[in-house]
Formats: sequence, structure tokens, C-alpha cells
Amino acid sequence: MTSALFALALLAALAGPIVLRILQHPGFVTGRDGRLSTSTTLALAWTVVLVWLLVATLGYGLTAGGGVDWFQGPDGPLSALTTVYLPLLGGPYTALIAAKAVVGTRVERGSMAKPAPKGTKPRPLHDLISNDGGRTDLVDLQYVALSAVTMLYVLGFFLTDVGGGLPKLPDEMWVLTAAPAGAYLLNKAALRGNPVITQVSVTDGLLSVEGGGFGDAPRIEVDGTVLPTAVSPAGVLSAPLPPEAPPAFSVVVSVRGLRSDPAAYAPRPDPVAG
Repeated sequence: MTSALFALALLAALAGPIVLRILQHPGFVTGRDGRLSTSTTLALAWTVVLVWLLVATLGYGLTAGGGVDWFQGPDGPLSALTTVYLPLLGGPYTALIAAKAVVGTRVERGSMAKPAPKGTKPRPLHDLISNDGGRTDLVDLQYVALSAVTMLYVLGFFLTDVGGGLPKLPDEMWVLTAAPAGAYLLNKAALRGNPVITQVSVTDGLLSVEGGGFGDAPRIEVDGTVLPTAVSPAGVLSAPLPPEAPPAFSVVVSVRGLRSDPAAYAPRPDPVAG
């Protein structure tokens, strides 16, 4: 029990400053669009978990374990490091590096838009499992879910027997991070470059839509009705709202058959006087 409590305190000491750093400077783990990056976050989480396992094992070995001799032998406390834990870390880092390369190349070529969201409250946890339009993405969801379950599996087994060193997990355990990471990367490469809406506003009957990936000849649709669309030099789309348009509606931008995720618009309530 004492060893488990020590390990938990050590985990808090390692993770606490990192969480504080992210809260103060979120750019540390965000992507080009200012949203929390799934690949960066999971790679960082696995790094923290592995460093914690090694430091906790080292602390136990030099105290309750009896010294350096405790680490010796083919079945020592670190015997699973190269066969299980480094491969577990390899999947997320491969996905991180490759995803950055794929997204960077596609943004430069104009086949993908990564505009920063405007006028929306940050939802860090939702960013991990959603696409650029804010909708839950099944591929991102499976990557996060399987990674989280694998981390809990490792943490749980380690805390039940800190004196046993790194938990002796099956060598194939790395598949639980490598396979989801591979699917995540393929999804990034195959994802169509749909337009992305970041903000919708209405001023004196004129609808304005900001975002990215609008390309040539974009069209604004309000509740399924196509409106005559103009594009400003800054890339902002605008269209006059029809008189019969309801106060609240849904906006979609379509370009060459590609459609953005719907963006809901509702007028802000007037502030209460007094």
C-alpha cells in the first residue's frame, strides 16, 4: 500500500506541472487550427506514463528493493521495457510525426483547411475526438478510447504490485496503440478537404461566414436554400438573408461538391437593462 501511494504521489508530481503548463500555454499541444491535437496529446500522455513507471521503479529499487542488484537478471523489473513499453510508445509518436507531415503538406497544397475557430468556447476534451468542424469523429474516438483503456490497464497492474517492476504484459500489447494510431494516420491522409466554418454572423440582414477551404465559387446554403454568395478579398463569404429567413437557422458552405459541417446560428439575446 505504501509503495502504491508513493507511486500515485509521484504521478501527481510529474503530471501536475505539465497540466498546469498546458492550461497556461495551450499552444504546447494544439494544432494549426488552435484546437487540441489528438496525436500530440496522446504521445505526451504515453511519455508521462512511461517516465512515471521508470522513475517509480527506480525509486522502489533503490529503497525497498534493496539496491542496484534488484535490477539485474533477465526477468528483472525492467525486462519488459524493450518488448512492450517502447513499442507502446512508438505507435503514438509515429502517428504524431506522420500526421504533422501529412497535414502540413495538405495545407500548403490547399487540399485541407485548418482555420482557427472563432467565437466558440474551447472544449479541450471534445477536441480530442472531433473533426475540424466540431463533430465527433469515429476514428479519433477509437484512438483516444483504446489508448485510455490501455493506459488504465498499465497503471492498474503497476499499482497492484509496484515491487514487481514494469507489469509483465503480453508482447502484443503494443498493437492496442499501433493499430489505432495507424487508422488515425490513414484517416488524416484520406480525409477530404471539406470547407470549414469557424464563425457565422448577421449584420443588417447580411450573412457573413468565416472559415477556410472555401476555394473557388463557394455557395452558402441556409436551411438548404442556396443564397447568392460573394467573397471578400479577405476570404469572408457573405450573402443577403431572405426576408422569410427564421431568426435561428443552419448554415452550410459547399464547394465543388464538398460540403462543410452545418453551423448553427441563433441571434444573441439583448442584454437586460438596469
